[in-house]
Amino acid sequence: MSSLTFLGGTGTVTGSKFLLKTHGQKWLVDCGLFQGKKEFRQKNWEDFPVPPNQIDVVFLTHAHIDHSGYLPRIARFGFSGRVVCTHGTRELCGIMLRDSAHLQEEDAEWANKKGYSKHKPALPLYTTEDAEKALSLFDSVNYGQGRVMEDTPVRVKFKDAGHILGSSFVEFKTESGEISRKILFSGDIGRPAQPILKDPTQIFDVDILVLESTYGDRLHKDTEPVENLKRVINETVERGGVLVIPAFAVGRTQALLYLLRELEEEGDIPSLPVYMDSPMAINTSEVFRKHIAEFDLVARVESLEGKKIFHPKQLHICRSREESMRINEVAGGAIIISASGMASGGRILHHLEQRLPDSKNTVLIIGYQAIGTRGRALQEGNSTVRIHGKDVPVKARVASIDGFSAHADYNEILAWLMGFNKAPEAVYIVHGDEEASQSMAEKIKDRFGWNVVVPTLGDRFDIDF
Repeated sequence: MSSLTFLGGTGTVTGSKFLLKTHGQKWLVDCGLFQGKKEFRQKNWEDFPVPPNQIDVVFLTHAHIDHSGYLPRIARFGFSGRVVCTHGTRELCGIMLRDSAHLQEEDAEWANKKGYSKHKPALPLYTTEDAEKALSLFDSVNYGQGRVMEDTPVRVKFKDAGHILGSSFVEFKTESGEISRKILFSGDIGRPAQPILKDPTQIFDVDILVLESTYGDRLHKDTEPVENLKRVINETVERGGVLVIPAFAVGRTQALLYLLRELEEEGDIPSLPVYMDSPMAINTSEVFRKHIAEFDLVARVESLEGKKIFHPKQLHICRSREESMRINEVAGGAIIISASGMASGGRILHHLEQRLPDSKNTVLIIGYQAIGTRGRALQEGNSTVRIHGKDVPVKARVASIDGFSAHADYNEILAWLMGFNKAPEAVYIVHGDEEASQSMAEKIKDRFGWNVVVPTLGDRFDIDF
């Protein structure tokens, strides 16, 4: 008998980790950092429930830190197996895990300098050396390329989830004569008809489904996100202000650059200085350019025609700290795109600290904001946000456009599930705040009558696989 244990991604949208014990193997699907509220972040420091040296393989659905960012930690404590994922995920993790390690080291150094940690000295969760060790274990495959895992009858395949570059549904399948069994881990499901990426792949013959629920209780109400982006830009220009966009370096920044270029070409917005102020986003854009085969047809045709699809006319690429600081001199009529997407750290904090007190400016929220993050506080209309130890007044306009989310909402997930050719025996709802996961479960029960479970942290289930 095989088993499935939920070691993260329950009751929260972060920390995804699912332990599959089968055929004498211990496999971890995703290995993400907990983020957001302190009670979740503290779990990153706890002893891992499974000795890392006993884990045989880690399978990654995609590169986002809440799915991959704990890898250096288990490498630090003895994991030496393989990390299997798509080529795109491997390349993006090369950027993201090094960056995450650097931030961990920086945070520890800052805590020691300011003396606010109860630990003497404060230590990083993991180091750059740990990240390099984890990256040395990666083994990447093409979409749809079947791989039989050693000493087992299990074949694994990665299928395009349409969420970010390299994102995948991870499919495990066993066959015995005419009988087959399939477990599918959704990772994060993308949205149909989004710029650049292909639509999520339709999957069939699923017996056990582990399904995300980030937007399990919400719909993307914004049916015209590009029109609203155009409006926000033009209104900010008319006020003589600067538009500041906290944007995830992977996926969201590239989609924004793509759309800004299109709006310029169509004359819907003036050509403005656009500052891409995120070394990670810059490196990620270079990875995107190497994976044109994974784009949708429109983006591939534009690339074939020679268009620089991620390059508005006045794009300024800011790698160095000095280049970032010079943006402070820009008085108005400009767009700043900087990470992190939830304003939880990074260069965006410096831009928010400077631009929030000025009513001419606009801060545009364009993605999911986890509870406890500055992005969520801005979205909820807080009059101040705490940045670098002080309360910064929010005088700038704060706008939200949820149509750019890279996560399917509950109707889009239900529509994807309608494509299944049979009812799974069990559906486990994960990767959502508690209310979202419960809501998604009820919707699936009401619509399909399927057996749906919302696990809690540490829950273990025996499964037939």
